[in-house]
Amino acid sequence: MDNHCINKIRNIYRAIATFELQMEQTFNLNINEVMAMCILSQKANMLSGELADEMNLTRSNTSKVIASLEKKGFIERKTCKHDSRCQRFALTQLGEKQLSEVNCNSFEVPQNLQILLKT
Repeated sequence: MDNHCINKIRNIYRAIATFELQMEQTFNLNINEVMAMCILSQKANMLSGELADEMNLTRSNTSKVIASLEKKGFIERKTCKHDSRCQRFALTQLGEKQLSEVNCNSFEVPQNLQILLKT
């Protein structure tokens, strides 16, 4: 087994964990919450299942992300007109404002991730 390869992957994983920690400390959002907000900014009024598919997360994980973003006031739930069991999600004005402030220039991106982001 190539230990050098495993070590590089571990270092990338640690850099991603550091990146996410800095994001949470700076914006009070984790990477999945930011990703959900980015998707909803491009495709408003999505079903939770559609959002899960777009994010490549389980429906259970997506439900947790949605609940957290709703609690923070960044997304809102709207009942479908044709079926009251149907719920669609969209960014709120507060969510749009918060998303506009999220950027990688607000904190230092770990060096080994900067290299990957340039490619």
